[in-house]
Amino acid sequence: MKSEIRRIILVLIVICLSFVGIIGYMSYFQVFEAESVKMNSYNKRLWINEENILRGSIADRKGRILAYSEKQDNQMKRFYKYGSLYSHIIGYSYREYGKAGLELIYNNQLLNINENSAIDELINIVAPNTIGNNLELTIDHGTQEKARALLSGKKGAIVAMNPKNGEIYAMVSLPDFNVTSLKDDWGTISEDANSPLLNRATQGLYPPGSSFKVITSAAILKNQALSNDYKCTGTTTINGYVFKDYQEGGHGNLNLSQALAQSCNTYFTTKSLELGGELLRNTAEDFMFNKSIPFDMPVKISSFPSGKLGDTDLAASAIGQGKVLATPLNMVMVASSIANNGEMVRPVLVKKILSSDGKVIKLNRSETISQAVDSLKANEIKEMMVGVIREGTGKKASIRNVQVAGKTGTAENASGKSHAWFIGFAPVSDPKIAISVVLEEEGSTGGTSAAPIARDLIIYGLNNINF
Repeated sequence: MKSEIRRIILVLIVICLSFVGIIGYMSYFQVFEAESVKMNSYNKRLWINEENILRGSIADRKGRILAYSEKQDNQMKRFYKYGSLYSHIIGYSYREYGKAGLELIYNNQLLNINENSAIDELINIVAPNTIGNNLELTIDHGTQEKARALLSGKKGAIVAMNPKNGEIYAMVSLPDFNVTSLKDDWGTISEDANSPLLNRATQGLYPPGSSFKVITSAAILKNQALSNDYKCTGTTTINGYVFKDYQEGGHGNLNLSQALAQSCNTYFTTKSLELGGELLRNTAEDFMFNKSIPFDMPVKISSFPSGKLGDTDLAASAIGQGKVLATPLNMVMVASSIANNGEMVRPVLVKKILSSDGKVIKLNRSETISQAVDSLKANEIKEMMVGVIREGTGKKASIRNVQVAGKTGTAENASGKSHAWFIGFAPVSDPKIAISVVLEEEGSTGGTSAAPIARDLIIYGLNNINF
């Protein structure tokens, strides 16, 4: 009898443990994995309502239609008007290959369906909508076309945004792919070693090189006890590692403004040892390094090394090398925060969600996400960045009758060919457009190759965008 009772108890224990395991398993997915599973482009539930709902259109800031749907032969067909131009922004929506870009992220809004509760699910099934909502982007179509033309033939990314309200005017990543012929080209695209499916503007992580010196300059200004003066001889040795300047023989006596203008590596590596890793890291994090950037699509986290840094690692970090990595989106936000009196605003790509009859369902407004540096220091750095263009490494970004502020960058990487960077904004007195340009494995300096691209896009933007 006792043995039978023990067996019954054992069975009950096993059953209870099984239930606990199932509950734990379900809870884990509900709490930690539900969103990623729901947003997976191959989730068949995303397609349940596709056959019966006319998917909403996507337009630029001026109302130009970029993507739309029509019902043909009792099937909903999606049209992308500009081939590859918006492949990394709008993305695609195909049963065979899933969804990507805004087509994935705003799927429910484009179909005008809810998935917030069991009641909503039931409503979707019993009384489904037949027409989806529309998206109005902050993108300016002409600026997007100009940015892609300027980047043509290269690998890299360009981001242009309004430094005051965060609106993205252009976001281009190359190589890209033609969305309209995706079905025919999928094999070639998916196997391409140059990764055309990768949105380098938000997902590409690059050593920022000397463009990071804007952040290091902010850290130097925070340490009021630190002398800004330095004598550059062209090289400095830290724990046996030799850091060199681009200009052989050195720059002579420099202050911070002159060091930023001439992009003096030894100035910033030497000063970083006096700053210390904690202050430099904290300043980088004020500019959203090591933090998640809120945006309309996923953004890789820019990284500054954690823990106690050795002198060599700290010195390399101060000039945007070593383990420092940044996205082009984050770096345009760095430039924007200097332009905007130290306030970093959330970047915005989707301006409005509109019902099919044109009513505004949601409006994305400007929002400050970080006081990256106080306004006094931001204005000091702004003047230093003007010096970069006027008399330093960024002369090729200068524009007649328009004052431009910027910073060049030339970043070493494992491939052997350096990345070329430029970040900046204009006009300095009333900033309207900020730019980030990275040319992947360009093998030349940022001042030589990236700065002229930024200049041409700024000129176009100032003349054509309705600010």
